[in-house]
Amino acid sequence: MKNSTIRLVVILGAIAVAGILLIQVYWFRKNWNRVEADFHQTVSIALLNVAKEMAGYTGTILPSSGLIKRVSSNYYVVNFNDVIDASLLEYYLLEEFGNLSLNTSFEYAIYDCSNDEMVYGNYCDVENPEKDLNSDQKLVKYDEFIYYFGVKFPNHEAFLLSDMRVTVIFSVITLMAMAFFLYAISVILRQKRMSELQRDFINNMTHEFKTPISSIRLSNNVLRENDAVKNDPRLSRYAAIIQQQSERLNEHVEKVLSIARMDDDQFVLHKESVDLHAIIEELIHSKDAELSGKGVDLKLELKATHPVVQADKLHLSNVLYNLLDNAIKYAGGNPAITMKTEDTPKHVLFSIQDNGIGISAEHQKHLFTKFFRVPTGNVHNVKGFGLGLFYVKRIAEQHKWKINVESEEGKGTRMEIAF
Repeated sequence: MKNSTIRLVVILGAIAVAGILLIQVYWFRKNWNRVEADFHQTVSIALLNVAKEMAGYTGTILPSSGLIKRVSSNYYVVNFNDVIDASLLEYYLLEEFGNLSLNTSFEYAIYDCSNDEMVYGNYCDVENPEKDLNSDQKLVKYDEFIYYFGVKFPNHEAFLLSDMRVTVIFSVITLMAMAFFLYAISVILRQKRMSELQRDFINNMTHEFKTPISSIRLSNNVLRENDAVKNDPRLSRYAAIIQQQSERLNEHVEKVLSIARMDDDQFVLHKESVDLHAIIEELIHSKDAELSGKGVDLKLELKATHPVVQADKLHLSNVLYNLLDNAIKYAGGNPAITMKTEDTPKHVLFSIQDNGIGISAEHQKHLFTKFFRVPTGNVHNVKGFGLGLFYVKRIAEQHKWKINVESEEGKGTRMEIAF
């Protein structure tokens, strides 16, 4: 993923998270205010009914105004204008709170004007009136009234939250989703850093290899020109082995460098008109010695009438080289390879068929993954880094070519590219 894309994802993600948080806080606060207002209204109605019931029972005349005062969010005082009986008050409180479904615990106290203090009454549970929960707490006085009682709701906030259970559930789900999103972003950034470290390491490593490889090849060329080496078959063979292995090592390094360059954001194709048949013939000529040495029966069926394609010549050559190299590596005991080109209504079709070991269906889906090689247990008779087909796939994607694989274990593999 490009740096610019990651930055855009992070910025948009931060904006989205901030927006969701603000919206969530707004709706949570709005719902809280709503249930708070409903709670206050319900409590006021219940306390008003309690005062009226008690006044009717005792024949007391209630004040015409300012009967109920809310001292705090969970504490109310009621002006009664007469002496209050604690048992009668508790009875009516339980009855009215139950009638209005105010199912939360409360405690009450009655002001004693002779001692100038609040006399604590009881801690009551509306859902379980028989449960006696004594408390040593004292309710605060209210100086504006002479005869009054106070009611406090200790579990006020929990009661409001239970009334907002749907909102709370959705808030928790939203927070979990945002936490997962932030975790995903952190994983992406961590993977990006690891990818950059890996790419830098590969670039540095391969460039460091280039210098000794060049020195080995140059020194070997000098040795091969020496008359003593030319006249000694054993030394000539050793020099040839050095040349062959240094070329092979150089090919591996070039392949790794090509992959590293493809991972760079600055990777650019240089397309031109390229004769596909000419590229194939050049490739066969360069691999002629290897094909003969391994006894490969190679058939060419170049039937395309319009073999000129728009492609980066270097990368097209590398793609065909990798496909042929794989076909040779994984050929059977009597290797036979067929390379074809043909015309279709929309494409020039290239295919390469071998009679090798084939690929099982479970491994075909990973075939173009970087560093993937089909497992062979402890047998490593075919060397490589698992980069060839990854390179082929990336170049095909860059050119917008279609690539297809048909393979069956034990019956060979057919690779097809539609240019």
